[in-house]
Parts: sequence; C-alpha cells; structure tokens
Amino acid sequence: MTNRWVGVTIDCVDVERVADFWSALLDRPRLPSRPGWAYLGRSGDPEPRLNFQPTTEPKHGKVRLHLDVGVDDIDQGIAQVSALGGRFTGERYDYDEGVVVVMADPEEHEFCLVQYY
Repeated sequence: MTNRWVGVTIDCVDVERVADFWSALLDRPRLPSRPGWAYLGRSGDPEPRLNFQPTTEPKHGKVRLHLDVGVDDIDQGIAQVSALGGRFTGERYDYDEGVVVVMADPEEHEFCLVQYY
C-alpha cells in the first residue's frame, strides 16, 4: 500500500473569504466543490488540494499544524499577505538557511512565510 499526502482541510466560519485569500496568495483557482465548501486544486494535482470546510465555531488558540509558503522576498510576502486581508503576527526568525515569519489569514489561521537563501 502506498500512502501519499493529497490535501489539507481548513475549518472556516467564512469559507468564501478565507478561500479567496488563499486562492490569491497561492495563485490557485477555486474549483467546483461541495455546497458550502471551497476547493483549491484537484485530487491528483502535483500540489496537495486545499479544502475549506464550513464551521460555526471560530478558531480558538494556536493551531498545531500550519502551512509554510515559500517566497522570493520576505518583505514583499508580508506586504502581499497584508494587502489580501491577512496580518503579520510580529514573530520573525532568522536562521542561517533563511527567514521565517509567522502570518495569519483573515480568520487567524497561522502560517509561515519562508525565504530560503
């Protein structure tokens, strides 16, 4: 049996807003999905599909799993996330191999922008 990573599901109060944010950030179009849900990508795509699942419960506390998004320029990445409705949390880590900054999407799901040298 072969196991493979095929997707990530993100719970959202406002599926449309959060899916639009990630679609613009990752330049991945939204595709037909189940009613109330939103999908970026298809099963079998080279990149895992992102699924946005409706929930009535807002996020509480720090998530224990997050996405890392690679960028060519960390400052431009921060500006892009902010322009799309996300925010910089203030956390920045400089390592020998690159820079990592912690960001949040419009519903406060944390993720990292990473710029490798």
